[in-house]
Amino acid sequence: MALHNTFSKKLVFWLIVLAGLALPQILQDTELHLLSIGCIAAIGAIGLGLVTGYAGQVSLGHAFFLGVGAFTSAFVSGDPAGRVYGLGITNLVVWLPVAGLVAMLAGVIVAPLATRLRGLYLALVTLGLVFIGQHIFNEWAKMTGGGGVGRSAATLDLFGYSLSKADSIGTPEQKIFWLAFLLLLIFAIAARNLTRSGVGRAFTAIRDRDIAAGVIGVSLPKYKTIAFAISSFYAGCAGALLYALIGHIEPGAFSLVLSVEYIAMVLIGGPGTISGAIAGAFFITLLPRLTRDIQPLIPFISTAPDEMPNIYQVQTILYGVLIIGFLIFEPRGLVGIWFRIRSYWKNWPFSY
Repeated sequence: MALHNTFSKKLVFWLIVLAGLALPQILQDTELHLLSIGCIAAIGAIGLGLVTGYAGQVSLGHAFFLGVGAFTSAFVSGDPAGRVYGLGITNLVVWLPVAGLVAMLAGVIVAPLATRLRGLYLALVTLGLVFIGQHIFNEWAKMTGGGGVGRSAATLDLFGYSLSKADSIGTPEQKIFWLAFLLLLIFAIAARNLTRSGVGRAFTAIRDRDIAAGVIGVSLPKYKTIAFAISSFYAGCAGALLYALIGHIEPGAFSLVLSVEYIAMVLIGGPGTISGAIAGAFFITLLPRLTRDIQPLIPFISTAPDEMPNIYQVQTILYGVLIIGFLIFEPRGLVGIWFRIRSYWKNWPFSY
């Protein structure tokens, strides 16, 4: 029942921690920026994995909760005298939990629908959230800056210490990576412990057969609401951090494509596992970089967005192809591939 119940798991965990501490001294700032985005995206993917992979509630509205978190953090951190609303509280310790809590509140409001619907019907309802959110984000100009304009994101300050300025500790990219890596560890360990608790076992029971779970005493309204609330909190925090790292928020970014990206993270990484959500998030985050690197090998694909076919269309197509491929050939995702490799070497040289 331990969090790491074998020596190999403990060793791998501490090797990952040491790697996270050492990478900023090895990699360039551009690579660190990309890995920081991967860490933050992994937090959002863990949240979606809790409600979809563990609780079995298909959600296509993750982009809405990411947007709520991003704009809430920008509101709390924004300039009170600016063209948009702001409170001027730039401390990350304040605006990050506030962004998560406001997104959680939105999730709790949506949760009653989840107790009455499931499967395709629930997916369509959560899909509607994306379009409702896009309309609100585009029209509420005093909060979001308006469609096509946007507003500045939250400021990366920690008790008056700016993470966006170079100093003796390191470059901004190095400090931001350490922060993103630390937050990913905290959120991942919290989610892992949640899944090992009675709440996590109730999620799994609902996912496997909700009627049977209700018969044996699992309260479906209660645990579905908890699942949506926690997932929304993770999404709100991820949205706040992601756009604080980018520096600018544009309402058009929170579209269905963003929700599909997070669905791809969970399905490709491996639904029902925390490590799978993390692996899928890094895979999808690094995928555009990989496609750009292979573009010189495929000269007929353009890098200009107004020419066809272009590299951005290839990335979108790859999302769909990868989702279909993993669902057909490896439903357990990247984690499933790792399980197969591990089982092979544990049983080697025997085949049983």
